[in-house]
Amino acid sequence: MIREVRLHHFRCFETLDFFPTPHRTCIVGQNAQGKTSILEAVCVLLRLQSPRTSTTTELIKSGSDGFSIEGHFGDTRLQYRHTAEGRAISLDSKLQQKSTDYLSTARITWFSNADLDLVKGSGSARRRYLDFLGTQSVPGYRKALRDYERALRSRNALLKDGRPRREIAAFDPPLLEAGDFLLSARADLTSSLSPRAASACLEISSSSDDLKIAYRPGCEMPFSQALAASRPEEERLRQTLCGPHRDDLDFQLNALKASSFASEGQQRTIALALKIAQARHIEAMHSHPPLLLLDDIFGELDTARRNRLLAALPQGAQTLITTTFLDWARDAEEMTVFNLSGKTLTPGSSK
Repeated sequence: MIREVRLHHFRCFETLDFFPTPHRTCIVGQNAQGKTSILEAVCVLLRLQSPRTSTTTELIKSGSDGFSIEGHFGDTRLQYRHTAEGRAISLDSKLQQKSTDYLSTARITWFSNADLDLVKGSGSARRRYLDFLGTQSVPGYRKALRDYERALRSRNALLKDGRPRREIAAFDPPLLEAGDFLLSARADLTSSLSPRAASACLEISSSSDDLKIAYRPGCEMPFSQALAASRPEEERLRQTLCGPHRDDLDFQLNALKASSFASEGQQRTIALALKIAQARHIEAMHSHPPLLLLDDIFGELDTARRNRLLAALPQGAQTLITTTFLDWARDAEEMTVFNLSGKTLTPGSSK
């Protein structure tokens, strides 16, 4: 469980101390008070990445030179500092040169309104969804992803410059090795997620919608063969045309393409079901549910669906929730509530 989070010069906060409880903790406040930034800080502390931006400098409070986040997950003390000199991470006050041990401490699932992009957005959103799960549940996934991205960048730069084939071919072996790993891992993840998402969709929907997920790999044959076959077109277009960077997921609801035929309410249900499936997969892999971060997702849902969503979350998971009001929640009396106003957290009431 995350027991303590302390922010310094992070986003809109000069300083903030936050002490979540083991079950459900709810931060209630009006918009633009910093609720999302608190959950974002928890994610950055535990996973070393933000779900909102890939640019770390955006996390620094205006007028400051850097930021720091520290806290306790169980008995483990974590610290993340970002300064002009770069990033520094510490585990139990010991500086970590590599992030492997640090990232093995905690796992999370993040819910937000932007999750609708999983259904109606581009394939990059769905690849990020698989990657965020893969790095938390598949040994070697993070390294393979980095190796693939590094080889892909180098290969594309050479293709763009029209360099000789022998120079480009030097990056084929690392691209293929990492790519084959990712293709296999993503196929396995999809097989695990599909029944879990279908079940979650039924639990949070008022109808008997039948959700199916299919993995669509970025090549239609073994990667090595597809890469070789694409060479003439690669040279014409000057980019790598096949591989995991072209992977995608297809969603069908009641045998119809979800992005085209599902209503917005159904699309939101699918997105929520995907995140619940992610959490249930992590729980199955590690015998403990991840930390759940729910960022202001209830405003677009009717009251019944809000409560069905809460009921469908993994039992026993520590859950941090942000919302503008809480009077709709059936189990509100069992939650610990904080009010956020003027960048200050104070104990609150569920009423």
